[in-house]
Amino acid sequence: MKRLLSIISYVFHPMFISVYAVLLYFFLTERYHPYQEVFLVTIQVIILTILIPISIFYFLMTLGRANSFMLSEISQRKIPLAVNVLLLYILIRESIRIELIPELYYFFFGALVSTVLALLFVFINLKASIHMIAISSITVFAIGFSLHTQTNHIYLVAFLLLLNGIVATSRLSMKAHDTKELIAGFLSGVIPQIGLLYFWL
Repeated sequence: MKRLLSIISYVFHPMFISVYAVLLYFFLTERYHPYQEVFLVTIQVIILTILIPISIFYFLMTLGRANSFMLSEISQRKIPLAVNVLLLYILIRESIRIELIPELYYFFFGALVSTVLALLFVFINLKASIHMIAISSITVFAIGFSLHTQTNHIYLVAFLLLLNGIVATSRLSMKAHDTKELIAGFLSGVIPQIGLLYFWL
């Protein structure tokens, strides 16, 4: 069971959630998007939210500034979170613009706000769970998308809500976070996404 929870922690690592959100959007939307646009957006998200962060992580490892892919030490989070703030800003500024895909724009804008909150928490010595930020963000996005398109995605929403509990359990099982840090992460993911629903629902 512990091994399964560990695998879940990696499968739903925050770096992958952005790609999951993009694929979810293109799979569920009824709007027509040319194949080239779908490919381009997906590749840009992969580069900016997975490939570049992984490269920076390994660079930090060579400098002795990171010792784990999960960034378990709070002092190791400042640079990766600051870089992610910059990369998310570039993503919504240059790639996923509001006039092109407003739903994804607001999702990533919310992700940007959540990442800033996680970075600010570091300065008050609070290690908010980035896993919970990510999984709770995509859950609110799925709920919002269902309301926005007036389509019933109850099974998807139920699955994501269940995943929130599973991911939280996995982080506790791995002793990566305590309850306070999980709650801080959950609220940091949910509140910006809920606040932005007003603009695109």
